[in-house]
Amino acid sequence: MVAGSYSIEIESPVDAKRLWNATLDIHNLLPKQAPWIISAITLLQGDGGVGTIRQVNFTAANTDFSYVKEKVDLIDEGQYGGGSISATTRNYDSLPFVPYDEAKIEEIKANSFGLFRILEGYLIANPTLYC
Repeated sequence: MVAGSYSIEIESPVDAKRLWNATLDIHNLLPKQAPWIISAITLLQGDGGVGTIRQVNFTAANTDFSYVKEKVDLIDEGQYGGGSISATTRNYDSLPFVPYDEAKIEEIKANSFGLFRILEGYLIANPTLYC
């Protein structure tokens, strides 16, 4: 088993409050905006705030794994305004038979970036939503 973590930061023209409000509804929003890869997102615990655990279920298009579980450990709501930076750290443990693969980690980071851009594009195209 391999344990590790990675971090990504993404700048966005969408203000932090709208991004956060959309994130609270991500279990409804993302499966509709990326149905080719996300089949469902289930809240296992919490309401989207600190302590929330959600399971992201993937379609068969993702051949590496069928789901991931995410836990919200920290929310910094201190600064809202024009534009934002989304900072995410993900900790992971692989299955016992899966070796470390830096290329796979980079692919996962790129996919996370892509899903963020889908969410961002939806918010830009719909400026009155999640205000």
